[in-house]
Amino acid sequence: MKLFGKAALCLVLAATIVSTWPPWAQSTQTEGSKAEPPQSEQMSRVTIEVFGGEKDAPVENASIYLKYVEERKVKKDRKVELNVKTNRDGTAHIPAAPMGRVLIQIVADGWKTYGRWYDITDAKQTIKVRLEKPPRWY
Repeated sequence: MKLFGKAALCLVLAATIVSTWPPWAQSTQTEGSKAEPPQSEQMSRVTIEVFGGEKDAPVENASIYLKYVEERKVKKDRKVELNVKTNRDGTAHIPAAPMGRVLIQIVADGWKTYGRWYDITDAKQTIKVRLEKPPRWY
């Protein structure tokens, strides 16, 4: 019986707190005013152009890895990785890249592996990468 009394008391207390919640604590955003989403939720379209060699020829079928950390408030931060490949022109498009700091790694057959941190700040951004031939082993 004591357990039922405590549960009922907690239920009444919770209902009182919710019903007396101040109205100013709620979001008062109107249709006319739009707040910007946090920096991590904004998305960007990134185009990566990969070329290499002495003639700056486009590198076809190169794997591009875009890595970033998705910050969370309650849970542990999540590491996200996107993978795309370049076309015949040596370009790859990432339609939903996050704004902020990202790691771009490029792996292609016959070329030296590339990796660098970039800050994505624009809604549409183009990144040009020049690959080098690996050193010869004798």
